[in-house]
Amino acid sequence: MGAITRLKTVEVVANIASGSVGPAAPAEIEKILHDFGLSPHVRTPEPGELGTSLRAAVDAAPDLLIVLAGDGTARAAAELCGPDGPVIAPLPGGTMNMLPHAIYGPRPWQVALSLALEQGFERPIGGGEVEGHSFLVAAIFGSPALWAPAREAARYRKLKLAWLRARRAMRRAFSGRLRYILDNGPREKAEALVFMCPLTSRVMSSDAGALEAAALDVKDVAAAFRLGFHALTGDWRDAPGVEVAPCKVARVWSAHGIPAILDGESVRLRSLAEVRFNPKVARILAIPKDA
Repeated sequence: MGAITRLKTVEVVANIASGSVGPAAPAEIEKILHDFGLSPHVRTPEPGELGTSLRAAVDAAPDLLIVLAGDGTARAAAELCGPDGPVIAPLPGGTMNMLPHAIYGPRPWQVALSLALEQGFERPIGGGEVEGHSFLVAAIFGSPALWAPAREAARYRKLKLAWLRARRAMRRAFSGRLRYILDNGPREKAEALVFMCPLTSRVMSSDAGALEAAALDVKDVAAAFRLGFHALTGDWRDAPGVEVAPCKVARVWSAHGIPAILDGESVRLRSLAEVRFNPKVARILAIPKDA
């Protein structure tokens, strides 16, 4: 029965506050795992306690850590587990679910979990690293990242807060272009940089051994907003002024610090940052491509 023969202990972290998960999810997960002869420890953290629950689940050193949440939570789990920690099964429980869909296809999480238990096998997952942070989907540096807080407020229909954050982003946008070097290439300038991981890139093989780097030369606030809103969907490749190349190491700098989004989560980087491809950020429970 595939991976099930190697699994003894299972930890589950389910973000039931997510609209795509809901309060019935823990019981569903327990039933699926019980059908495979497993007795999981299911954690359902309150808002603001997700990080603490993840840490406790990893510290329990299970054979398998199941994460039912968004891409950002899967990223945090991969950081905590590392290449030698528990195997991770990131199930689709967020808004975009790019990582789970890249691993399991666009399936409901119940189907993805059953397939992983029936046919799953352990494999390393590559991604990017910057200033001690990992990302498994994409990293966005520069002006488009400034719009992430406004986008999140709008998503939760906090329109006044979204407007205030948008005004703040407009004031800060175009205050300083990024300077960067890709591998051993020349020094370049861009308004924004996007690094896609090979597993989720639409134009690279999943075993490419590099990141997909795109320099974005946006000209105005409207263009920056569009990129900030759509950057994780892949639409930006068709925009004017976009240059794409594979990259293993990149150096990025800006006089006033670098705004960034890592797998949907906003971070502020220092004035000089190094982005590096890591072929083994963590281990995942994958399924065959023809599953």
